[in-house]
Amino acid sequence: MFREENLLAFHEMIAPLIAEPDVQSMQHCRQHAEGISRLDHCLYVAYLSFLFCRRCKLDARSAARAGLMHDMDLRDEASVGRLRHLVSHPVMAAEAADRHGLNRLERDIILKHMWPVTLRLMPRYRESFVVNMADKVCALFEVTRLYRLFRVSRSMSYLGLLSRIERLRPAPSLAA
Repeated sequence: MFREENLLAFHEMIAPLIAEPDVQSMQHCRQHAEGISRLDHCLYVAYLSFLFCRRCKLDARSAARAGLMHDMDLRDEASVGRLRHLVSHPVMAAEAADRHGLNRLERDIILKHMWPVTLRLMPRYRESFVVNMADKVCALFEVTRLYRLFRVSRSMSYLGLLSRIERLRPAPSLAA
């Protein structure tokens, strides 16, 4: 799962986004369980989606990018109410993600990642279903704390991912 070529290819696809301030701000929002930030959750979803789409020869880049931004609604859930937040946050996340130049597929993924809760917004593309399912699997792992059993939390946290990528990159050449 965490093979070198997968991690490097994944990082290459999300690197321009991960440095953005609005993406970084997800680090400060708790998601599903204690010790999991919204950014960590989105990285889990993005990486799982990337792996599956890459394996099935689907658009892994769009799945990774949309997976990273699928929960980029930074409103406080308590301020809008839990049910309203469940239904409205895909639209708010898509609006926030639009600033990063979404393609049609990425927009569909983000808008429809809460299906079947958002009954009328059924995924249109295979990649949308992949991210939708990855989101459910990751949420289940977070709520039940199964990620600890598989030792995923450190390796896919934002800082864990960055340190792994840095270790995998070749050292710069000193030759001039």
